[in-house]
Amino acid sequence: MAQPSNHPVGVDNTFRRKFDREEYLQRAREREEQEADGRFKSKSKGPPVQRKPLKHRDYEVDLNSRLGKTQAGYFCSVCECVVKDSANFLDHINGKKHQRALGMSMRVERSSLEQVVMLLSTAGMSLNLSFREWCRSDLNVSRSAKIQNLLLKKKEKAAEEEPELDPDVAAMMGFGGFGSSKK
Repeated sequence: MAQPSNHPVGVDNTFRRKFDREEYLQRAREREEQEADGRFKSKSKGPPVQRKPLKHRDYEVDLNSRLGKTQAGYFCSVCECVVKDSANFLDHINGKKHQRALGMSMRVERSSLEQVVMLLSTAGMSLNLSFREWCRSDLNVSRSAKIQNLLLKKKEKAAEEEPELDPDVAAMMGFGGFGSSKK
Protein backbone atom coordinates (compact mmCIF):
# COMPACT_ATOMS: atom_id res chain seq x y z
CA MET A 1 0.00 0.00 0.00
CA ALA A 2 0.92 3.56 -0.40
CA GLN A 3 2.66 5.22 2.48
CA PRO A 4 1.09 8.47 3.68
CA SER A 5 3.48 11.35 3.10
CA ASN A 6 4.31 14.11 5.49
CA HIS A 7 3.36 16.82 2.96
CA PRO A 8 -0.06 18.35 3.44
CA VAL A 9 -2.53 17.81 0.64
CA GLY A 10 -4.56 20.86 -0.49
CA VAL A 11 -4.61 24.34 0.95
CA ASP A 12 -5.56 25.44 4.41
CA ASN A 13 -8.44 27.85 3.84
CA THR A 14 -10.32 27.38 7.02
CA PHE A 15 -9.63 30.88 8.30
CA ARG A 16 -12.12 33.72 8.02
CA ARG A 17 -11.24 36.34 5.43
CA LYS A 18 -10.77 39.81 6.87
CA PHE A 19 -11.28 43.01 4.82
CA ASP A 20 -9.08 46.01 5.30
CA ARG A 21 -11.63 48.85 5.28
CA GLU A 22 -9.00 51.58 4.98
CA GLU A 23 -7.48 50.03 1.85
CA TYR A 24 -10.86 49.74 0.11
CA LEU A 25 -11.83 53.31 1.05
CA GLN A 26 -8.56 54.52 -0.46
CA ARG A 27 -9.26 52.57 -3.71
CA ALA A 28 -12.79 54.02 -3.89
CA ARG A 29 -11.46 57.59 -3.51
CA GLU A 30 -8.88 57.05 -6.29
CA ARG A 31 -11.54 55.62 -8.62
CA GLU A 32 -13.85 58.61 -7.98
CA GLU A 33 -11.00 61.04 -8.73
CA GLN A 34 -10.21 59.27 -12.02
CA GLU A 35 -13.88 59.37 -13.06
CA ALA A 36 -14.08 63.08 -12.24
CA ASP A 37 -10.92 63.75 -14.28
CA GLY A 38 -12.38 61.73 -17.16
CA ARG A 39 -15.61 63.74 -17.13
CA PHE A 40 -13.67 67.00 -17.17
CA LYS A 41 -11.35 65.89 -19.99
CA SER A 42 -14.18 64.70 -22.24
CA LYS A 43 -15.79 68.15 -22.20
CA SER A 44 -12.62 69.97 -23.23
CA LYS A 45 -11.82 68.39 -26.60
CA GLY A 46 -10.07 71.48 -27.86
CA PRO A 47 -11.11 73.86 -30.60
CA PRO A 48 -13.80 72.63 -33.00
CA VAL A 49 -12.66 71.31 -36.35
CA GLN A 50 -13.19 73.78 -39.19
CA ARG A 51 -14.46 71.85 -42.21
CA LYS A 52 -14.63 73.03 -45.80
CA PRO A 53 -18.05 74.03 -47.14
CA LEU A 54 -19.93 71.60 -49.33
CA LYS A 55 -19.04 71.63 -53.03
CA HIS A 56 -20.27 69.75 -56.08
CA ARG A 57 -18.59 66.56 -57.26
CA ASP A 58 -15.96 66.95 -59.95
CA TYR A 59 -16.39 63.32 -61.05
CA GLU A 60 -19.31 61.32 -62.35
CA VAL A 61 -20.66 58.43 -60.30
CA ASP A 62 -20.64 55.25 -62.39
CA LEU A 63 -23.79 53.32 -61.50
CA ASN A 64 -24.24 51.53 -64.82
CA SER A 65 -21.11 49.40 -64.53
CA ARG A 66 -22.67 47.37 -61.69
CA LEU A 67 -26.06 47.08 -63.39
CA GLY A 68 -27.35 43.50 -63.45
CA LYS A 69 -24.64 42.09 -61.19
CA THR A 70 -25.62 39.58 -58.55
CA GLN A 71 -22.79 40.28 -56.14
CA ALA A 72 -22.59 42.42 -53.01
CA GLY A 73 -23.43 45.91 -54.26
CA TYR A 74 -21.58 49.20 -54.21
CA PHE A 75 -18.44 49.68 -52.10
CA CYS A 76 -17.52 53.11 -50.75
CA SER A 77 -13.74 53.23 -50.40
CA VAL A 78 -13.86 56.45 -48.34
CA CYS A 79 -16.14 55.08 -45.60
CA GLU A 80 -15.25 51.41 -46.23
CA CYS A 81 -18.86 50.24 -46.33
CA VAL A 82 -20.98 48.23 -48.76
CA VAL A 83 -24.35 49.55 -49.89
CA LYS A 84 -26.93 47.20 -51.42
CA ASP A 85 -28.33 49.17 -54.37
CA SER A 86 -27.72 52.27 -56.47
CA ALA A 87 -30.38 54.43 -54.79
CA ASN A 88 -28.88 53.81 -51.35
CA PHE A 89 -25.39 54.36 -52.76
CA LEU A 90 -26.38 57.81 -54.02
CA ASP A 91 -28.03 58.58 -50.69
CA HIS A 92 -24.81 57.53 -48.95
CA ILE A 93 -22.57 59.64 -51.21
CA ASN A 94 -24.73 62.71 -50.66
CA GLY A 95 -25.17 62.04 -46.93
CA LYS A 96 -23.57 63.51 -43.83
CA LYS A 97 -21.36 60.54 -42.97
CA HIS A 98 -19.64 60.42 -46.37
CA GLN A 99 -19.24 64.21 -46.64
CA ARG A 100 -17.78 64.37 -43.15
CA ALA A 101 -15.31 61.61 -44.06
CA LEU A 102 -14.26 63.75 -47.04
CA GLY A 103 -13.69 66.69 -44.68
CA MET A 104 -16.70 68.78 -45.65
CA SER A 105 -19.53 70.22 -43.63
CA MET A 106 -23.10 70.15 -44.91
CA ARG A 107 -23.19 73.94 -45.25
CA VAL A 108 -22.99 75.55 -48.67
CA GLU A 109 -20.82 78.58 -49.34
CA ARG A 110 -22.79 81.62 -50.45
CA SER A 111 -21.92 82.69 -54.00
CA SER A 112 -21.30 86.26 -55.03
CA LEU A 113 -22.54 87.89 -58.23
CA GLU A 114 -19.06 87.79 -59.78
CA GLN A 115 -18.79 84.04 -59.17
CA VAL A 116 -22.17 83.40 -60.82
CA VAL A 117 -21.30 85.55 -63.86
CA MET A 118 -17.95 83.79 -64.22
CA LEU A 119 -19.58 80.36 -63.94
CA LEU A 120 -22.19 81.20 -66.57
CA SER A 121 -19.60 82.57 -68.96
CA THR A 122 -17.42 79.47 -68.61
CA ALA A 123 -20.46 77.27 -69.17
CA GLY A 124 -20.95 78.93 -72.55
CA MET A 125 -24.18 80.73 -71.83
CA SER A 126 -24.35 84.24 -73.16
CA LEU A 127 -25.86 86.77 -70.81
CA ASN A 128 -26.87 88.91 -73.81
CA LEU A 129 -29.62 86.48 -74.83
CA SER A 130 -33.00 87.01 -73.31
CA PHE A 131 -34.68 84.10 -71.60
CA ARG A 132 -37.24 83.63 -74.38
CA GLU A 133 -34.54 83.57 -77.08
CA TRP A 134 -32.58 81.04 -75.07
CA CYS A 135 -35.70 78.82 -74.69
CA ARG A 136 -36.45 79.03 -78.42
CA SER A 137 -32.91 78.08 -79.40
CA ASP A 138 -32.94 75.19 -76.93
CA LEU A 139 -36.33 74.06 -78.26
CA ASN A 140 -35.07 74.16 -81.86
CA VAL A 141 -32.03 72.11 -80.95
CA SER A 142 -34.14 69.46 -79.21
CA ARG A 143 -36.63 69.34 -82.11
CA SER A 144 -33.89 68.86 -84.68
CA ALA A 145 -32.35 66.10 -82.56
CA LYS A 146 -35.73 64.31 -82.36
CA ILE A 147 -36.22 64.58 -86.14
CA GLN A 148 -32.75 63.18 -86.77
CA ASN A 149 -33.45 60.26 -84.43
CA LEU A 150 -36.74 59.49 -86.22
CA LEU A 151 -35.06 59.53 -89.63
CA LEU A 152 -32.29 57.29 -88.37
CA LYS A 153 -34.82 54.78 -86.98
CA LYS A 154 -36.72 54.72 -90.29
CA LYS A 155 -33.50 54.00 -92.19
CA GLU A 156 -32.59 51.19 -89.80
CA LYS A 157 -36.06 49.69 -90.05
CA ALA A 158 -35.95 49.80 -93.85
CA ALA A 159 -32.53 48.14 -93.83
CA GLU A 160 -33.78 45.37 -91.52
CA GLU A 161 -36.69 44.42 -93.80
CA GLU A 162 -35.80 41.54 -96.06
CA PRO A 163 -36.11 42.15 -99.77
CA GLU A 164 -39.05 40.38 -101.41
CA LEU A 165 -38.42 37.46 -103.72
CA ASP A 166 -38.33 38.34 -107.41
CA PRO A 167 -41.09 36.39 -109.29
CA ASP A 168 -38.73 35.33 -112.12
CA VAL A 169 -36.22 33.92 -109.65
CA ALA A 170 -38.99 32.14 -107.73
CA ALA A 171 -40.38 30.53 -110.92
CA MET A 172 -36.90 29.42 -111.93
CA MET A 173 -36.38 27.77 -108.52
CA GLY A 174 -39.68 25.96 -108.77
CA PHE A 175 -41.95 27.61 -106.24
CA GLY A 176 -44.25 30.56 -106.42
CA GLY A 177 -44.16 31.50 -102.77
CA PHE A 178 -44.47 30.09 -99.29
CA GLY A 179 -48.10 29.01 -99.57
CA SER A 180 -49.71 32.21 -98.41
CA SER A 181 -52.82 33.40 -100.15
CA LYS A 182 -52.10 37.02 -99.30
CA LYS A 183 -50.45 39.22 -101.85
